Amino acid sequence: MNYKRSDRLAAVIQEEMSNVLLHGTKDPAFGFITITKVKVTDDNRHAKIYYSVLGDEKKKQESQEALERAKGFFRSELGHRIRIRFVPTVTFVYDDSTEYADHIEQLIKQINKE
Repeated sequence: MNYKRSDRLAAVIQEEMSNVLLHGTKDPAFGFITITKVKVTDDNRHAKIYYSVLGDEKKKQESQEALERAKGFFRSELGHRIRIRFVPTVTFVYDDSTEYADHIEQLIKQINKE
């Protein structure tokens, strides 16, 4: 099976970002963040990091602001942890797929009740 280098890099970035969020930060806003997926462009120059947040809208907003403030820190940490020539620029994207799945599940339960 052939994997593209960008796919392998995305998997490594996802693992390392999860480790940084878990062990490398002291900001409490990062405690509720989960990295769900990473997509890296074919030229390995840009990485979209998808995340979800446990909590209400206020927690989501605080987490988004904290991630944007620490974008340089995360890129620097990736550079130290992953030995590649060029560290991709990082963009954080909120992943609402878990909320959508919960909404669909609620609709199915409601239909089954009727």
